[in-house]
Amino acid sequence: MTLTSGDKRFQNGAQDYAAYLETPEGRLRTDLAFANLRDFLPSPQANIPLHALDVGCGTGAAALLLAGLGFHVTLLDSSQAMLDIAKRSAEQAGVTNRVTLRNDDALRLTNLFDAASFDIVLCHDILEYVEDPTSVLRQAARALRDTSAILSIVVRNQAGEVFKAAIQAGDLAVAAADLSAEWGHESLYGGRVRLFTATDRQDLLDAASLTLVAERGIRVVADYLPANVSRTAEYARILELESKLGSRPEYAAVARYTHCLARSRENAA
Repeated sequence: MTLTSGDKRFQNGAQDYAAYLETPEGRLRTDLAFANLRDFLPSPQANIPLHALDVGCGTGAAALLLAGLGFHVTLLDSSQAMLDIAKRSAEQAGVTNRVTLRNDDALRLTNLFDAASFDIVLCHDILEYVEDPTSVLRQAARALRDTSAILSIVVRNQAGEVFKAAIQAGDLAVAAADLSAEWGHESLYGGRVRLFTATDRQDLLDAASLTLVAERGIRVVADYLPANVSRTAEYARILELESKLGSRPEYAAVARYTHCLARSRENAA
């Protein structure tokens, strides 16, 4: 993750974040995002390696899945603690030869990487925390290589916060306030987290000269299932249902997270 100024949540909470990704909620977020992304991966070409950049990679869960498919991945994060976990995970997965770790800030992408360097750029669960999400996305778009390159963005959906407050917490006052809220509460670490409406997302894409090619919802109903439904025993069925719901706009609109897949406008097919 790349942090706002003075924000040490991800510096001090790397182990908590890694543990969260092992929960059914964390696994769903990762698995659904990767399943969505696989539909848009560029086709491999003989003797030409494909390169991916994970901006604000955290513990590297998504990037390491790409490394497992043969991509050469660069993991960028301002938290060395997160990168340490990512390094150990890469070693355990046997993909260290395809992984590069960079300890730096997402707002410095232009200084760190040449333009048109990557076939895939991931911006998953980072724009909620950076000081200037528009700048980060513009710089990420600049790094896209060519017409097959894809930018994958996962952000917190404002509508999902409304449903969370009303259904999960039963707090109607908070649900009403969240109808116009720009910020929500980060339950894992505490502190604020930026919320995005459909208009916010489109404005970001426009500012970065990106064209949306697909939009999916992540965790539409899973967070609200009754206690008698085992998130562990029923994980496969929940994942299957969520995949179907997230691909339908009427359900994706109220998901906890929104997944946007985009290309540069000059590159968009």
